[in-house]
Amino acid sequence: MLPLVATGHAAVAGSPALCYQGVNLSGAEYGDRNGVYGTNYIYPSERTVLHFAAKGMTIIRLPFRWERLQPRLGAALDANELKRLSDSVALIRKHGMAVLLDPHNFGYYDKGQVGKAPATNAAFADFWARLAVEFANREGVAFGLMNEPYDIKATDWLKSANAAIRAIRIVGARNLVLVPGTVWSGAGSWEKDVLGGANGTVMLGVKDPLDNYGFEVHQYFDVDSSGTHESCEGADNAVKAIAGMTTWLKQNNKRGFLGEFGVSSEEACVEALSKVLKTMGDNGDAWLGWSYWAAGEWWPPGEAYNVQPQNRRERPQAVALNAALDPKVAASSDCAMVKPATN
Repeated sequence: MLPLVATGHAAVAGSPALCYQGVNLSGAEYGDRNGVYGTNYIYPSERTVLHFAAKGMTIIRLPFRWERLQPRLGAALDANELKRLSDSVALIRKHGMAVLLDPHNFGYYDKGQVGKAPATNAAFADFWARLAVEFANREGVAFGLMNEPYDIKATDWLKSANAAIRAIRIVGARNLVLVPGTVWSGAGSWEKDVLGGANGTVMLGVKDPLDNYGFEVHQYFDVDSSGTHESCEGADNAVKAIAGMTTWLKQNNKRGFLGEFGVSSEEACVEALSKVLKTMGDNGDAWLGWSYWAAGEWWPPGEAYNVQPQNRRERPQAVALNAALDPKVAASSDCAMVKPATN
């Protein structure tokens, strides 16, 4: 698995520090496939990227729409959209942060579920082969296979994930791959048989010849873990979920990445957020890191989880995130970028 550096005040003795701590910059996943750039969707501005880099964050999860990048399954990537994505990656890397590429499609291409025609596993693998070629072995670029597959059986999703990983490796890309589970890839349900087997059992079948992968999970703090409520009745469950996921990762010698999590500015929510951050910070042997949901220029100012800078004032959630960062890690050449596997 990707090596981490054993530095940083947040790590317990013998535990590496978290290298990858950042945010999702939402915007490129907005709208439908026919959306107009600059009108219906955007990519991050340098001002926003610079803000989070200056805080000491080390990774940006970058959502985008599969259909816009590849308008026809099995065909070439759209040159204009690929350039926008590539330019955004270059901008983020310019400011010293890693990038997690995130096709934000919930396990679908248009209305076709991954694994079924027309979005077959072969089509999914073809997409990843084409995208992987563009970013193969670039330091600072990791591949998130898919955002939140939710209604695919775990056993079926495993086949899709393995097909994509196989395609990525066949084209010679050694980049870190982050693999979600099904059922929204929830940390709290990871070991529960919700749909076609538990992620925590089925996804142990992931096959990567380079063994350069981790599992991406998501966890929200509201009553139903959906990330759609301002209150946080599920805060205790969220804290327990991350603790449980930590145990599972250690027992199975795996690495995890918390790709989405968010809370409102309510005091109890922020307190729970800090507990989750501490759990991960204390267990760098299990966690690669995290990316908070979310920020982005077009996020409504009143959106409860929003940490986009406004009027030069930091929201309480952002203060908690900043407190979890270690400037020594951000400055470390070993932690500033996702390195391709060398084996």
